Amino acid sequence: MGLHTSIRESGDVTIMDLQGRSTISGGESELLRVHLRELVAKGVRKLLLNIGHLSKVDSSGVSIIIETYVFLKRQGGDLKLLYPGGRVLQVLTVFHVLDIIPSFDDEAQALASFGLRSYSAQ
Repeated sequence: MGLHTSIRESGDVTIMDLQGRSTISGGESELLRVHLRELVAKGVRKLLLNIGHLSKVDSSGVSIIIETYVFLKRQGGDLKLLYPGGRVLQVLTVFHVLDIIPSFDDEAQALASFGLRSYSAQ
């Protein structure tokens, strides 16, 4: 199964639902890159990636997610992950992605987290 994406919105947060896999061998990672770049080019700054139905991801998919996260942070936006599990969770753990990108097992909590701002004393 290749990569299937769908887009929905909740307030000012764009949710991209991913289903299938994101690997370099099948070209799905490049498809993911194209979809993410299109969203960013349209001005999306708050992005929630629902990876609950993503069955496989390799280093190419991980790098695209991180690349998008870094770009959005530099633009004052954010990217978060929803429902990491199974093999995908294992890969994200190996690459320490979840140490960098917040992840959630509850969509309502994930959406609410975009509205929270934490300020540290300088």
